[in-house]
Amino acid sequence: MGRKSRAKKERKQEKLIVFICTANVCRSPMAEKLFEEAVEKSFTKKKMRVFSAGISAMDGDQASENSILASSEVGLDLSDHRSSALTRAMIENASVIFCMTESHRALLNMYFEVPESSPIFLMREFVTEGSTELPDPFGQDIEVYRTCRDHMKEALPSLLEWVEKNL
Repeated sequence: MGRKSRAKKERKQEKLIVFICTANVCRSPMAEKLFEEAVEKSFTKKKMRVFSAGISAMDGDQASENSILASSEVGLDLSDHRSSALTRAMIENASVIFCMTESHRALLNMYFEVPESSPIFLMREFVTEGSTELPDPFGQDIEVYRTCRDHMKEALPSLLEWVEKNL
């Protein structure tokens, strides 16, 4: 097998996990880092690339100060995060998309023709207790960010289980 076809096959085997929020400065960057850490600690053999973007994001914005702080409290570094606007290519290449709220899912379906090969779920969709929604903490105090982070952490085992079974 030639080098080009091998590289293409490896990319195809790699699963792209995309976390979506509004501006890609609070929730989805935290979700991206939390999920990356959970994958590293898991026993999965799947090749995954984790990415985050925002439905109405500006490219290049830093993560919010409280997202950086809430993440650092659990050993994760968001200081180098720069926001990315969601693109059609991201959606078409995604193996799965995890949103923070039902409104994000509705907007994705309204603005983009999401292929069946890129299923959309809420980050907390598979959690059996508590809300499935992760409200936007933007502009609120650090406690709201910590609560958001902790609700994301609660969802990680169910997301890993779904990814392991379905991708």
